[in-house]
Amino acid sequence: MSIKSDRWIRRMSEEFAMIEPYEADQVRYFGGDRVISYGVSSYGYDVRCADEFKIFTNVHSKIVDPKNFDRDAFVDIKGDSCVIPPNSFALARTIEYFRIPRSILTVCLGKSTYARCGIIVNVTPLEPEWEGHVTLEFSNTTSLPAKIYANEGVAQMLFFESDEICDISYADRGGKYQGQTGVTLPKT
Repeated sequence: MSIKSDRWIRRMSEEFAMIEPYEADQVRYFGGDRVISYGVSSYGYDVRCADEFKIFTNVHSKIVDPKNFDRDAFVDIKGDSCVIPPNSFALARTIEYFRIPRSILTVCLGKSTYARCGIIVNVTPLEPEWEGHVTLEFSNTTSLPAKIYANEGVAQMLFFESDEICDISYADRGGKYQGQTGVTLPKT
């Protein structure tokens, strides 16, 4: 297995629409303002967070149950930023839509700017032939409210190519999160 470089990411995105929209450079300024960087990097791609958020709340005394998830456990917010309550979490999605090739496994890691503020980004691997907007989970591990920004970098995707093609891809299995758009809640 090998990690893929910026050159490979550019080629796959430009020729095969692996990432849409795709930013061929690392963007640090937008409209004259400094932003948390996004776009291609040396060995990965820094994704942006869209402006739609689901903030976990316990005002209805719900139980977080992955087999029977209650949508009332979240408050929907749309805006340029999102404030996550202390010791809580929020869901969001990437601006970018991904189409993962059959020989590739993609792993997501949080950006250090957020990690240094106690904000952890969690995403499960993007399996071979998975496609969709990535649902992001932001955990605020601090005892203070924490802010995340829409339209700016939040996590980095790393692409690993296998020495051989998998027998059964995510698409072959008819994975339940295939083609997801918007912030997608747990499914069984």
